[in-house]
Amino acid sequence: MVLAISGSSERLLRPKEVCRRLGVSYSTLSRWVREGRIRAIRTAGGKYRVPESEVRRVAEGLPVSKEIRAVIYARISSSDQKSDLERQIQYLTEYCASKGYRVIDVLSDVASGLKTDRKSLMKLFDYVVNRQVDVVVVAYRDRLTRFGFDYLEHFFKQYGVRVEVAFGEEPKDAYQELVEDLIEIITSFAGKLYGMRSRKKKKLVEGFKKLLEEVESNERGN
Repeated sequence: MVLAISGSSERLLRPKEVCRRLGVSYSTLSRWVREGRIRAIRTAGGKYRVPESEVRRVAEGLPVSKEIRAVIYARISSSDQKSDLERQIQYLTEYCASKGYRVIDVLSDVASGLKTDRKSLMKLFDYVVNRQVDVVVVAYRDRLTRFGFDYLEHFFKQYGVRVEVAFGEEPKDAYQELVEDLIEIITSFAGKLYGMRSRKKKKLVEGFKKLLEEVESNERGN
C-alpha cells in the first residue's frame, strides 16, 4: 500500500535501509508493499519511503493494523482565502499519511461555518451514514461548523465515525471570520424580529458593527 505525501512528521526510510534492517531483497520489499504487508509513502519526487514504525512492526512479527478510512474536510469563508485552503489540505494529507490513514476523499467548501447546506458537508454526511469512513479529519473545530460541533461529533459517533482535529486552537487571524459570522447571526435575528427591510433591523445591525469596532479598537490599545 503506497500513500501519496509531500512530507511526514515520522522518520521515513529509504528502501535500501529497510532491506538491510529486515534482511530481505529489494524485490521482496517491493512485493510486500504491493500486497499491503508493509505500508509505504510516496514522496513528492515519485519514490517511496517506509515509516520507521512499519519496519519495527514487521521486524517484531506484528500483524498489519486494520485499515482506517479517512475523509479530509477543509473550509474557508471566501475565495480570497484559497491559499489557506491549499495549506489546510496539504497539512491534513500529510497528517493522515503519518497516521497511516487511507484518505478516500478530500472535501472542501468555500462558505461560512454557519451555513448548514454546504455541498461538501452534505457529501461528508453521506459518507458517514453509509458507513464508508472511519475518521473525519479537520484542521480546527470551526472548519466543520462554527457552532454545534459537539452535536455533530455525537451524530458521527452513532455510525462509528470519530472526528479528529489536527490543531488545538484556531489561529489568531480567524478573528475576522468570527466577526463576519457574528454579524450574519445578528442580521438574521434582527430580520426575523423587525423584517429584513425594517429601519430597526438596520439600526440594530449597524449598532452591533460599531460595538465590534470599539471592542477591536480597545483590544489593540491594550
